[in-house]
Amino acid sequence: MNPTDDLAILAQQENLLRFPAFDAETAWQLGSLLHAALLGLNAGGTVEIERDGQLLFACTTPGAKPTQADWIRRKRSTVQRFHRSSYAIGRELARDSATLESAHGLSENDYAAHGGGFPLWLQPNPAAGAMAPTCVGSIIVSGLPQRDDHNLVVNAIALYLQIAIPQLSPA
Repeated sequence: MNPTDDLAILAQQENLLRFPAFDAETAWQLGSLLHAALLGLNAGGTVEIERDGQLLFACTTPGAKPTQADWIRRKRSTVQRFHRSSYAIGRELARDSATLESAHGLSENDYAAHGGGFPLWLQPNPAAGAMAPTCVGSIIVSGLPQRDDHNLVVNAIALYLQIAIPQLSPA
């Protein structure tokens, strides 16, 4: 799993996985897909979806651990800071043999460059004056190995949007 190869796929995923609109109903539907996926894997996990700082969806599945709440918080901070997936930030750091602290001066107490956090992007809407995509929130999963957390999120978004996306090779 070469970080450079992964980063090319991650960039494509981030460019493709953009919503025409996103509200509480969208969060419920997407969160329900993620919840069902975790149950299907018999995985104890936690899901949180927020938009503009408002929590729209949160759940855990049987076997979830209390420490996942801290992972969620730290992954969310990373997504909010960089408007990128937390896994992409981790792969960039791996490629550069760096850490959040050495590259960005960020404490791992507050940020996590591990898979499972994904930015909630809205497509440009010229009619509403938005000429560029807008990052308005985050979709976070914790509970699986980080590459699997990432894949769970992007596959659920792709399913919801009914689009095909390039896939990372399995771990």
